[in-house]
Formats: sequence, structure tokens, C-alpha cells
Amino acid sequence: MIEKYDYDIIVVGAGTAGMTAALYALRGGKTVLLLEKETFGGQISFSPRVENFPSIKEIAGSEFADNLFEQVTHHGAQVELETVQSVVKDGVGFIVTTDYRSYTSKAVVIAAGVKHRHLGLPREEEFLGKGVYYCALCDGDFYRGEEVSLIGDGNTALQYALLLSNICSKVTVITMFDKFFGEPTLVERLKARDNVEIIQGYLAESFIGEDKFEGILFRETNGTKSLEVRTKAVFVAIGQVPDNHCFEGIVSLDKQGFIIADETTATITDGVYAAGDCRVKKVRQLTTAVADGANAAIAACSYIDRI
Repeated sequence: MIEKYDYDIIVVGAGTAGMTAALYALRGGKTVLLLEKETFGGQISFSPRVENFPSIKEIAGSEFADNLFEQVTHHGAQVELETVQSVVKDGVGFIVTTDYRSYTSKAVVIAAGVKHRHLGLPREEEFLGKGVYYCALCDGDFYRGEEVSLIGDGNTALQYALLLSNICSKVTVITMFDKFFGEPTLVERLKARDNVEIIQGYLAESFIGEDKFEGILFRETNGTKSLEVRTKAVFVAIGQVPDNHCFEGIVSLDKQGFIIADETTATITDGVYAAGDCRVKKVRQLTTAVADGANAAIAACSYIDRI
């Protein structure tokens, strides 16, 4: 049994949902530890432009994340760059173990986000960073003035393609289906670019190149035709997958690995809440991440006040 808690609330993940949870918890008078394994700000940090957040006409995703991080630390959040390995309930509290040490808290908010979905092709890891990339904002400038390709059909893919079209001589966009699934305004912008070629209805089948990456071989999604795309680099933007395996003992996961939580973000374990992209939900947007973070913190504070 825990005799003295290190913190009132431990938040796992410093994306938008996690940092919002930390902010609301701090404003509620609770002590907070924010644990992040990679990048403060989460997925939004890699978005070149945010135009759908209320009251902000336009902002770079990295700037939005930096502002939120500064706000949270200003209000007193303790922040550590560590990878959580397990969360264990001990009495009414919790022991959170990272790759460095263990911490104790009265409640836990899991906001672990998601990671990039890979194509799943042979040699993908071999070409990673040597022709195959998952973040155009991070790596696009390496191919300034070159011809590149992009695979994907959602908002992230559209934003990446627009970004690349500003710095690359040509961008070939390949989608699995015969349409885009992103915002119509982004689709219109992309189609208006003279240096963008759109190829729809093709699925990546294998990489071209022996000693180095030279392109990708595609086949028709609903046919037998093959398509060879020779390119300097390919940027993959086909969605994200959860990384919740270390929480399996404390929460329930669906078949895809997302955490099952109700609309208050409560999980099957009292005192554990799931916020943001890591949980089962229909809409994954910046605004819904903020809402989840606020709900999780309020619920966690209420739980602490009851125990």
C-alpha cells in the first residue's frame, strides 16, 4: 500500500490531450507529472498549418504545441522525458514505472497518442530515412527541388503534399482508393497545384532498388495493372496506430488496440482515464483532443476528491 504519493495525477503523453489534462488538473489545484517518451506536442507538432482551431485563424502545429507546453509548465507541471512501461493499481492509487524509475499517484490519465502506420512492405525498415519517410515537415526539405512521391488520402496526406509541392519540383500523390477522405478545401488546393500529379486506385506492393531506394511498384487496388513510380523519396501518410500494449493490465483494448473508455474518458479501472487519439472514438481532431483532456482531468480530480 502506498503511504505517500509523489503526485496527485500522472499524465502519460504530452500531446494536446495530455497537456490539456495537465493544465486542467493544475488549475484544479492538483500536482501533476507529465511523462512523454518522444516529442512534446504529439502529432500536431508535425502539421505545417492548423486552420480549424476556434479563435486561431492560422498557426503552425509546432507553434501551437510550444505555446501549450509553455502554458502547462508555467502553471507548475513537472515534466520528464521517459517511456512508461507499466501502470499498476496499488490500493486506491497507482505505481507508474518508466525506463528510469517508478512514480506513484492517486490517478492516471493515459494520453499516449498514436504512431505512424507503416506500409508493411519488405525492406521498409532498411529504407527508413534513406528514401522512405513518415513526416514531410521533418524531412521534406532534404528533397528541395527534387521529384518525390506521397502515399495517402486523408488530411495529413493532403497537408504533406501541399507542403512538399512548395519545395519540390514535382509531387506524385498515390491513393489506395479512387477519392480523397480529407477536407474538400485541401483537396481543391492540391488539385490546383501545377507540379502535383494524382494517381488513384493503386496499392503499394514492393520497393524498387537493390543497394538504395529508387521507387515503388504499385498494383491496382481493384484490378491487375501494375504501376512503377521512380522517385527520390516517398512520404507515407496512411494513418496512425495506437501503442497501448503496456496498459493492457489496467484498461480494456478493442481489436485495433485502442483504449475503451466512456464519454467521460473513464476506463474499466477507477482512477484511470484515457484521452485523445489513443482511445476508441469516431473523431480524432485537435478540438476533440482538447475536450478529452479537459474531461479526463475533471474526472480525475473528482475521483481524487472522493478517495
